[in-house]
Amino acid sequence: MNPRSSALREASIGEQTELVAEIASHFSSEEYLTAVQSTKDGIPTIWIEKHRLRETLRFVKSKIPRPFPMLFDLSATDERLRRHHEGLPISAFTVFYHLFSFDRNQSLRIKVPLSGEDLSLPSIVDLWPNADWYERETYDMFGIQFDGHPFLRRLLMPSWWNGHPLRKDHPSRGTEMGQFQLPPEKLVMTQEALQFKPEDWGLSRTHQDPDFDYMFINLGPAHTGTHGVLRLVAQLAGEEIVNIVPDIGFHHRSQEKIAERQTWHTFIPYTDRVDYLQGVLNEMPYCLAVERLADIEVPQRAQVIRVMMSEFYRLASHLVWYGTFAQDIGALSPVFYMFNDRERILAIAEAICGGRMHPNWLRIGGVARDLPIGWDQLVQQFVDWFPNRLDEYERLVMDNPIFKARTVGIGGLSLEDAIAWGATGPMLRACGLPWDLRKTRPYSGYDQFDFDVPVATNGDCYGRGVVHVLEMRQSLRIIRQCLDSMPSGHYKSLNPLATPPMKEHTMHDIETLIHHFVGVSWGPVLPPGEAEVPTESSKGQTSYYLTSDGSQVSYRTRIRTPSFAHIQMVPFIVRGELLSDLLAVLGSVDYVLSDVDR
Repeated sequence: MNPRSSALREASIGEQTELVAEIASHFSSEEYLTAVQSTKDGIPTIWIEKHRLRETLRFVKSKIPRPFPMLFDLSATDERLRRHHEGLPISAFTVFYHLFSFDRNQSLRIKVPLSGEDLSLPSIVDLWPNADWYERETYDMFGIQFDGHPFLRRLLMPSWWNGHPLRKDHPSRGTEMGQFQLPPEKLVMTQEALQFKPEDWGLSRTHQDPDFDYMFINLGPAHTGTHGVLRLVAQLAGEEIVNIVPDIGFHHRSQEKIAERQTWHTFIPYTDRVDYLQGVLNEMPYCLAVERLADIEVPQRAQVIRVMMSEFYRLASHLVWYGTFAQDIGALSPVFYMFNDRERILAIAEAICGGRMHPNWLRIGGVARDLPIGWDQLVQQFVDWFPNRLDEYERLVMDNPIFKARTVGIGGLSLEDAIAWGATGPMLRACGLPWDLRKTRPYSGYDQFDFDVPVATNGDCYGRGVVHVLEMRQSLRIIRQCLDSMPSGHYKSLNPLATPPMKEHTMHDIETLIHHFVGVSWGPVLPPGEAEVPTESSKGQTSYYLTSDGSQVSYRTRIRTPSFAHIQMVPFIVRGELLSDLLAVLGSVDYVLSDVDR
């Protein structure tokens, strides 16, 4: 599957309107669509009744010309406190499905209103396998049932948790919940909840051969090979992996709930913690979505600064992946070399941003401050020095015969399966599809840069490694172009929603001083609307689907991260492989648990 030439640009407004008409005409009824919503991001958004959900999804997934084969996201919104409905269906909850078509280079959002006591929808796990975790997460966070789901239970919260955190009536601060206590009886209950029972997951303890029993091994949550607090329970037939049940949520901080109590500005530092390895790459999709909501134009200089720092943090994240992947295979030295190189990048980030892992650098409308004096010498030294290091690492790791023996042909994934499971970024490109949002749906001026999109063909562990390594060289190309062609001008938009009034005005008229005070202390008030701008982060596509209700805080912030989708794929990828191959697969996937749990 290759993107057509027409897919190298985002769908136009006319094509978006045609899509809605195409769906409505297929079902031959003007009343089939409950409503068509206008959003700031331009994504066609249609509302349908829940009894029509499955036939609609089945149609757009496989029957419509140039179909939508990927379920990009699935979640819900508690609508009970929302004031601005703008003629849309009024409901207690809304469940939305975000689909994507590669042939059209177009997204489609389908919404289903739910009211009353019947908070249930039919499951679509049989249509998209990755709907499994998305439906479980929605059940966990909102209490919405999905009829027909094989294992509908909590995903991020412990089984004994009371309430659903993303409902508006659930407390958002620990101080609202009282002192946490763990008396002996509750300790016993929590320990029993952690006991793994294969029957609960449809797994058999006994093989067809009565003299042979399966073995169940608990890996994690405290294990270096899981790259964080991740628990995997493996069902083994000898050394062969029959199945794996992942257990996530140990690192859950409910960032989406926190966003409901922070202003549009003050939530930016929280985005750094979503994936603590990639810095401003977390901030980019959030700021782009806010800017789309507020119709803020970002100056060209600020766009190029954003691109340069994004690519530095892509390199920093890839270096962590590179070293730990080699370590998972058994090579200990590379991780020390690569972390040393990462320190050089973080030193540049500190000089420019003032922060390292959590730079808090992007701002709505631009960046926090202009580039400091001497930034160009720091960047020049790095781009001249780093290519030879990459050459050395390729000889040390990628050309190593032991590394190849452990990764070539292991954990293979077809392109069709990758799309069905919602793979993006290097995971998808390793299957042969040159799909990179910086090229196909450019943002922040990426269309002005010259770089290639690396791909592999087999979708195996080694192929995922090849894509990562080649991407590092492309990031260097982009950084060098930023260095050579950094434009002059403002580093931040002068839009009043993004920047306080200029100092020379605040000392001469009281209205400007009031606007300054309100904007800084209370935060900007964004007009009602919805917007989402997916970006190409280090591990895949990241997006913030923001809903404004005409307030200084977000009514609903949905964070879609690549690690969540990719960890869900691990049982499918490793089925039939040996236990020793599991760590190779985990290392090649390139995930971080903060990105999984959010």
